[in-house]
Parts: sequence; structure tokens; C-alpha cells
Amino acid sequence: MALTKKQISKKINHKIGIAALEASRIVDSFFDELKNAVKNNEIVKLTLFGTFKTIKKNERVGRNPKTKETAIIERRKIVSFNPTIKLKNKVNKKTQ
Repeated sequence: MALTKKQISKKINHKIGIAALEASRIVDSFFDELKNAVKNNEIVKLTLFGTFKTIKKNERVGRNPKTKETAIIERRKIVSFNPTIKLKNKVNKKTQ
């Protein structure tokens, strides 16, 4: 099951007790800032969570595994996320 922005807004609404519309604006604002930072090649470090950064990939030759046909994969940017060790341990249920 996926956690949506709407669900995050509802959780903030219930946990903090602010208006639902205000919680939604806060969540939207957070993700807008995250998108803008990554778009501008900034590194975004969220303490106890992880780091988002933009990586530039060079042009390369790729192959369709089904047809074995080769094609050029153009230069592009991708977003990379590296979780903190604490988050990794929590996901793997290790205490630290």
C-alpha cells in the first residue's frame, strides 16, 4: 500500500490538531521545496531520514532484453535517495 500526500496531511491534522487545509498546505509546501531543490541540483539532507540528490547520467548504448536490439540512451538526470543508517536499521528492524 502506498502512502499518499493526502494521507500524510490527515496524519498531521490528527497528530498536531491543525486544520486539514493547513496540514495539506504544509505537506504540499514541503514537497514543492524538495522538488525545486532537486531540480536545481541541490543536495537535500533530512536528518534521521536520508539524502536526495541529482545525478547526471551520460549517454550510453542500451539493449532491449527482449529483442536484443541496441539503442542510444540519451543523457539525463535522475534523483537518487540514500537513507541514513538509522532508517535502514529501522526498516530492517534492528535497534540502535
